[in-house]
Amino acid sequence: MTTSLNSSGFVITDEKDASRYTLMRDGNLVSALDYRDDGSTIAMTRAYTVPTYRGHGYAAQIVEGAVADLAARGDRKVDAVCWYVADWFDAHPEHAHLLRRR
Repeated sequence: MTTSLNSSGFVITDEKDASRYTLMRDGNLVSALDYRDDGSTIAMTRAYTVPTYRGHGYAAQIVEGAVADLAARGDRKVDAVCWYVADWFDAHPEHAHLLRRR
């Protein structure tokens, strides 16, 4: 399990057994990013933010954290299955090298 604390006090964790990244604050789930890992590609399938936390950019934080983790690992490409993840990559072309080419 990879865990990191970002500058705003949120904890991002890669829960490999559950195939998801989580964004937590004070022990509460704020957002989750589900994925499928086939050994060479991470298919990001769903970004979800708990309704009471929506509208604050937390989905962007969890995608950014997951992408940073994958970039640091350097052993996987990303398949942006989820529309939100695809839009995030469109808005951050500096990370396009991580996308799987079809």
